[in-house]
Amino acid sequence: MKIYMDDARLTPDGWHRTYTVEETIAILKTRKVTHLSLDNDLGSEDPKTEGFNALDFIEETVYFDPTFPVPILTVHSSNEGRAPMMRTVLAKLEAIRINQLD
Repeated sequence: MKIYMDDARLTPDGWHRTYTVEETIAILKTRKVTHLSLDNDLGSEDPKTEGFNALDFIEETVYFDPTFPVPILTVHSSNEGRAPMMRTVLAKLEAIRINQLD
């Protein structure tokens, strides 16, 4: 399943849209997500609702359960401060995903 987490942009064909971190995490827990594309700013000023938190969930979950399948991750956020930070975490998770394939 391909997940596109965003509150404003159009959903690409073939992707399932989520609007919140909670909704995204619930689907990630099914272990059926193959691709995840993230926006950071989801229409709230509350830092708990930022897309970055979905990456935190994946990182923590993989730490405690190395069998948790890391999806192919992309960031489509235009947040100039947060997007580079998200991509740094992405690189670390991508290395874990590649190791899972070996």
